[in-house]
Amino acid sequence: MIRNVLTDIDGIGLYGIISICLFFMVFGGMLVWAFLQKKNILDSQSLLPLEDGTNGGQLKGDSNNE
Repeated sequence: MIRNVLTDIDGIGLYGIISICLFFMVFGGMLVWAFLQKKNILDSQSLLPLEDGTNGGQLKGDSNNE
C-alpha cells in the first residue's frame, strides 16, 4: 500500500524535476559566490581556527581559563 501512494498522485514527477532544478540553482549559486570571494578575505578566514585569542581582542567579561 505504501509503495503505491506516490504513484497514484497526478503530476508527482513534476516535484522531482523542480527539486533537481532547485538543487542545481543553489549549488551553482554557491559556486559562483565562492569563486567571486576576494583572496585577502579568504586568507584571513582560513587562519581563524588557528588563532588562540591571546592577541588582546577579547570581549569584556571574557576570561582565559587555561
